[in-house]
Amino acid sequence: MLSFSDAAKALNIAQSSLSQQIKQLEDELDVKLFLRNSHSIALTEAGKVMLPFALRTIHDAQTCTDRIRDLQKLLTGSLCIGVTYSFSPILTETVISFMKLYPHIKLNIIYEPMNKLMELLAKRQLDFVLAFKPTHPIADVESHTLFQNRLSAVVSATHQLASKEKVTLSELEKYDLALPSKGLQARNAFDSIVNGSDNFNIRIELNEVNILLKLIRQTRLVTVLAEDSIYNERDVKAIPIDIPENEMMGCVHILKDSYHKHSMKEFVRLLSESIAVKVRQNSWI
Repeated sequence: MLSFSDAAKALNIAQSSLSQQIKQLEDELDVKLFLRNSHSIALTEAGKVMLPFALRTIHDAQTCTDRIRDLQKLLTGSLCIGVTYSFSPILTETVISFMKLYPHIKLNIIYEPMNKLMELLAKRQLDFVLAFKPTHPIADVESHTLFQNRLSAVVSATHQLASKEKVTLSELEKYDLALPSKGLQARNAFDSIVNGSDNFNIRIELNEVNILLKLIRQTRLVTVLAEDSIYNERDVKAIPIDIPENEMMGCVHILKDSYHKHSMKEFVRLLSESIAVKVRQNSWI
């Protein structure tokens, strides 16, 4: 049996407030939803039509609430991460840890050059970007430093440069170079340093770091990458380039004044506490 008083008690509001809200709804729809008399209440034809939709709305509202709580507890959802190629070696440890801790959160990891990733971030197609700090600030983007890095000459472990602690630009002019393609961050940093010099013998340019490292292992070619690009890579050696202020900041890039997912904060926490990042932080202490 329908009862306004029972409904008001269930909603923990006064019966008069409930009656007033129902009347406002009826006035808005310009239709009667209830037949009332002094002894009973019944649904009108319009009320019967509306009932399943009202029940579905209540169910959907509860589902939404449950979903939000799951998101807050990291029980569901997705996380879209943009990564430059140089960051690939430090990511595996954190990805594995995150997947073990939060098995119901889907990770979407996209590898692209820095400029492309920043476009996707601006369009909110990425939650955050892992990349080195850009040469010039990017509007509406905050860059938070994870670790410091150096631009280095990378050679095979048997190369004659492998025994050196540092290498000068004039020394690099003596060797054939295999460089990252223009637009990649290590290449941008190198081009900025040499300032258009044509004294370097660039034999090949590649936008795929893994293939670039295979070439380095099997030839006497020299490449230029961020020092940490060869983390966990065998048979290659990174020799810091001896230039002033040779620093590349590894950063987490996020949009200013935007909502940041709980899953993003947790991923960044795990990354900052990972062995891969700790090693880099300690190397500069």
